[in-house]
Amino acid sequence: MAFNIYIDQGHNPYGFNAGAEGFGVREQDITWQIGQYLYNILSEDDRFLARLSRPSPDTILGYNNTSSLRERVTRANEWPADYFISIHANASTNPEANGSEVYVAASYTRAWYLAMDVLSEIVRRTETKYNGVLLNPGLYVLRNTTMPAILVELGYITNYEDNQKMLNNGYQFAYGIYVGLLNYLGLPQLTAAQEDQ
Repeated sequence: MAFNIYIDQGHNPYGFNAGAEGFGVREQDITWQIGQYLYNILSEDDRFLARLSRPSPDTILGYNNTSSLRERVTRANEWPADYFISIHANASTNPEANGSEVYVAASYTRAWYLAMDVLSEIVRRTETKYNGVLLNPGLYVLRNTTMPAILVELGYITNYEDNQKMLNNGYQFAYGIYVGLLNYLGLPQLTAAQEDQ
């Protein structure tokens, strides 16, 4: 039996529901690329089936902010996905703010434990600061999914070091999510060779 993993690459490429920017880098480009890496990794592992919210960099979902979020959730619910992973980059007016964090709707749930494993692996592999698993039940994609859902803030696009890590080391962020998922599910890694890409 394969696990269905819905990978939501946060934000649209332009227009409504576009993401943050920092140092000339756009959040929606980071999330698309790292989501694509994660999709490729999962697709090489027959224990998983993966789908992307944005199969191409130019994919636009919905016609305004709310409908963009609704479409992502509806696609995951109707599949149905077993797990929903939304990928984002954080932003702050303080350029010193940095680190990785994962949002969930409630503590001590399946999503919460998944988030703990995913965050630990991201931090271990990319050496971002560990900001913890945080509660935000108001987030649309966490509130309206019918499966365990996490929202991963990979790093701060407005912090130069985080920005460059996400831009240049995106594969390791994706691989961290993958290994976190394996650890949560109690599954062994298939091969160490994949790590070095």
